[in-house]
Amino acid sequence: MGASTYRVVVNDAEQYSIWPAGADLPPGWADAGMTGSQDDCLARIDRVWVDLRPAGVRARLAG
Repeated sequence: MGASTYRVVVNDAEQYSIWPAGADLPPGWADAGMTGSQDDCLARIDRVWVDLRPAGVRARLAG
């Protein structure tokens, strides 16, 4: 059985994912301040991650 509580995490490129709560984060990822069910965390990501391009790509295209 998988984890029932997750947290939203973000990397240096401002890409989001979920990770089991209580598990060590892989290098380059940080807690984004939300813990909850898988569905709640994925819904949060849908609201905050509106541009799926990595931050570096967005910055280059912005000028």
